[in-house]
Amino acid sequence: MSLQSALEQKLAKRYEPSSSVQDNFRGKDITFITNKAGDPVTLYIGKRNPDGSIMGERYARKIQYAPDENTVLKSHWDLKGKVQRG
Repeated sequence: MSLQSALEQKLAKRYEPSSSVQDNFRGKDITFITNKAGDPVTLYIGKRNPDGSIMGERYARKIQYAPDENTVLKSHWDLKGKVQRG
């Protein structure tokens, strides 16, 4: 299952480096983790538990940077599987 283009656009932005961001997207809870450049690299999407964890799916992003390390040349999100925490 691939990500919706609107969600991919949201995740194409830069955020605070090395942080975890909690948000909502079209009725689903999302949490994503950013790398040292501020690009989201791990995404959890589903339903948030009372402890803040998410039951749903986990995606990981592969990024290829330009030599200046500020420009993203290629980016791809891979579904890594279901996430269940109790």
